Amino acid sequence: MDLDALKRDIVFDVKLRGYEFSLSSTWGLFSPRSIDPGTRLLIDYLDINTGETCLDLGCGYGAIGLVMARLSGSGKVYLIDKDFVAVEHATKNVIRNSVKNCEAMASNAFSHLPDIKFDVIASNLPANAGKELLHIILLEARNYLKPSGKLYVVTISGLREFIKRNFKEVFGNYRKLKQNGTHVVSLAVQQSKSMCTGIHE
Repeated sequence: MDLDALKRDIVFDVKLRGYEFSLSSTWGLFSPRSIDPGTRLLIDYLDINTGETCLDLGCGYGAIGLVMARLSGSGKVYLIDKDFVAVEHATKNVIRNSVKNCEAMASNAFSHLPDIKFDVIASNLPANAGKELLHIILLEARNYLKPSGKLYVVTISGLREFIKRNFKEVFGNYRKLKQNGTHVVSLAVQQSKSMCTGIHE
């Protein structure tokens, strides 16, 4: 087995939301050779307006954040991950695709983010993160969203009821955007308690 070959960056081309990307990854990162089905499903259901400030939480090599950057146009996008290898490759992919309006940085969830309020936060939440950490992420996401800001997450279908319950508890609302055999995309909107709309299936 050729060690040097194994250590070389994995590079693949992909089309997401009508945009062509060339992505660099490596072994040890999640889904290094192609966009995984959950990430692709989430990307397909993101609703982002020009000029919005967005966050790719747990960015990996940056696919979600790069799409957010294209969709937001003049907006600013931040890509964060606690894994320095992920941040390194997300940075490479920002440069590789000549995306000027996004920045990758190391942060354990929200711990190292500057004081920014986001219009959109999106994340492919790992099933093995533990429910305590997932709950922390949801509570902190609420503090980083602007009024009417949106939190999109994709999870394995087995976590749907957990997300539904915790979105309702933390945000006062929940909407299932899409569910297939393996994954579900969920949305919560930042709003005052008086505006809570309840759970939507």
